[in-house]
Amino acid sequence: MIPEQPDANADSMTHFTWLDGSLVGLYLVATMVAGIMVRKYVGKVEHFLIAGREMNVYLGIASLAATEFGIVTCMYTAQNGYSFGFAGAIPGLCMAAAMFVVGWTGFCVKPLRDAGVMTIPELFERRFGPRVRWAAGVVIVLGGLLNMGVFLRIGGEFLVYVSGMNPRYLEITMTVLLVAVAVYTILGGMLSVLITDYLQFIVMSVGLIAVTVLILQHVGWDALVTAVDRHYGAGGFNPLVNAKLGWEWVAFNAVLNLAAVLTWQTTIQRLLAAKDTATGRKIYTRTSFFFVCRFLIPGVWGMATLAALTPATIAALPAAAQANISLYGMPVYLSTLLPTGLMGILVAAMLAADMSTDSSYMLTWGSVIYNDILAPFRKQTTEQRGLLINRCIVAAIGLFLLLYGLWYPLRGNLWDYLTVTGTIYLSSMAVLLIACCYWPRANNWGAAAAIAVGAVVPVAFLTLEKLPATKAFIQAHLPASRAGLATFALVALAMVAGSLLKPQRTMSAAG
Repeated sequence: MIPEQPDANADSMTHFTWLDGSLVGLYLVATMVAGIMVRKYVGKVEHFLIAGREMNVYLGIASLAATEFGIVTCMYTAQNGYSFGFAGAIPGLCMAAAMFVVGWTGFCVKPLRDAGVMTIPELFERRFGPRVRWAAGVVIVLGGLLNMGVFLRIGGEFLVYVSGMNPRYLEITMTVLLVAVAVYTILGGMLSVLITDYLQFIVMSVGLIAVTVLILQHVGWDALVTAVDRHYGAGGFNPLVNAKLGWEWVAFNAVLNLAAVLTWQTTIQRLLAAKDTATGRKIYTRTSFFFVCRFLIPGVWGMATLAALTPATIAALPAAAQANISLYGMPVYLSTLLPTGLMGILVAAMLAADMSTDSSYMLTWGSVIYNDILAPFRKQTTEQRGLLINRCIVAAIGLFLLLYGLWYPLRGNLWDYLTVTGTIYLSSMAVLLIACCYWPRANNWGAAAAIAVGAVVPVAFLTLEKLPATKAFIQAHLPASRAGLATFALVALAMVAGSLLKPQRTMSAAG
């Protein structure tokens, strides 16, 4: 948990009223009804996990955009804006470029979609064998659940600060949000996720645009630019001259975002749910620019917070917000800025974003558990039994996320935590996918070595930075970006060395 919760009288700062609550309640009811109504169309596991491969371009764009923007996204991008200015939006530019290039060229995604698999590890089995498939599934779920583990708490804390909710209701709020998402995800699977994603994309877009326009009217673009220049100088605009960023940070984000485009399971699931390969590639290219907005719009909110909050204002904030002002300053600032009505639209938009992200992520990790980790144990599973197992897995993931979110003490930069936990599987899965598709000499020895190195290095980093004996050394000499670059390099080396150590005959990725 955060060191201290907001003061109980913080609700006097907000403009959240019964009208805003009514707007939020209406949205929640509409989403639940829409999500539950499609459950009757789920008759097979394929319907539950990848919507029967019937997703078109426009639904895919809305679903991918909604999935990849949650409250946690808004919080870490705003934190980047507050802490680094415009330079903090570099990850969004890297993601947009990678998404467009991969979709345009078909690099890795074309052979992956042409293979007709439901998950990436399923493709690996055809080239590297069932043991590699199982190990890849374990690593994907481990990295994914650790990455998603902070989503609920961050989302709950945003709602507490922005609405003035009494902090003692934080855990209750988190539980209600999770249960609401779990109900329609368990019942309708990917079909429910796609339908609710479309609604959530509309609500989210309206809220983001309206709040951004109000912020720019209130603060002004010139004042925002001036604030960044005053606090960070040239480093607020150019990450290469920023003492806290530099070329390693830029390089790591470029590599990481390319790996995410190729193997992040929530993104890949849209590709695999598309009705054909051409549709999947169009979803990539046409969604690419969204990832610039994904970092820039909340980044503007963070920079506006930097411009608007004076030392006297910060001193009057709750103790927890002062302790991590770069993360919690934005929702506190919005709580005092937004008028009644727009406050309700914002909260509904953020709930839309969060519910879309949570439902997709729960289904994503559940699909890997069922399709890959449990593959050796379900040889004769019927469709109905398979649906029941998938629904139980989603429910179990929800329980884990609730418990993990209640006790994990997030400190420091949120983006750093997310990149390190994501690297646990992005590093090895990206290398394996590229080798699987394009390197004939890749084999199961290299794949196993890459998976092991990709998991061990980030987990060791997370552990060492928490231990008192090594924490200072890690912070001084091994920033997250350097550790991330080292992980990718070591994984690639492990794949090459392992494959060359024992060359063997391999099957093609297409089987």
